[in-house]
Amino acid sequence: MKPRAFLSLLLFVATSLRAEIATTAVEYTTGGVTCEGLHVVESTKTGKLPSVLIIHQWTGVSENEKMRAKMLAELGYNVFVADIYGKGIRPQPPESGKEAGKYKTDRKLYRERLLAGLEQLRKTPQADPTQIAAIGYCFGGTGVIELARSGAMVKGVVSFHGGLDSPAPADGKNIKGKVLALHGADDPFVPAKDLAAFEQEMKDAGVDFKLVQYPGAVHAFTQKAAGNDNSKGAAYNESADKASWEEMKQFFERLFK
Repeated sequence: MKPRAFLSLLLFVATSLRAEIATTAVEYTTGGVTCEGLHVVESTKTGKLPSVLIIHQWTGVSENEKMRAKMLAELGYNVFVADIYGKGIRPQPPESGKEAGKYKTDRKLYRERLLAGLEQLRKTPQADPTQIAAIGYCFGGTGVIELARSGAMVKGVVSFHGGLDSPAPADGKNIKGKVLALHGADDPFVPAKDLAAFEQEMKDAGVDFKLVQYPGAVHAFTQKAAGNDNSKGAAYNESADKASWEEMKQFFERLFK
């Protein structure tokens, strides 16, 4: 091996060994409420990066969002996990349903919290303001679509087993980016009328959208903590989990090319 090639190899190995995923807690205030999100990025990355906002499921920021943020950072993205509920508010069922319900019944408040999280992502040093997307799980899956409906400048959003109702169909015209909805075909918590209303809203607004339904998958199919009993309406599905993640990756590759 030539000396120059050998030195290049050593530099590559040394850089790889130094690389690690840096996770930083970030406090921010919105509407008089203190929230605590997470900034996650590979420590060796420099310059501006395509960036992803993550919206949590109904128990607030959890290990699941932290895991997904790390997975995205390993793919080279700059990531911010938003906190919709507020610092220290991490409810468990059935309280989580009540907390999530506050925002699902007050979409204006929900959008305010979503936009506050987006602003924090934009403030991170690595964020490319022209290359931003958002993903969300369950409650957060509903959230990223609401973020898009608010008119937020995001290139695309990905909803993983989110609520797909259409409470204000005219708001679809505010959507500036693409929408990808990844849905369990057997999800009992999202009635057929909601799916139909969502699709109609997207079509009427001329949104570039895609709805993917995974056979045999119910609600929360990406979350191992949901168990594996489909009869409960929420259960982990390994096949749907892996397939939906690949669908998201391909969506981002097209979005950020």
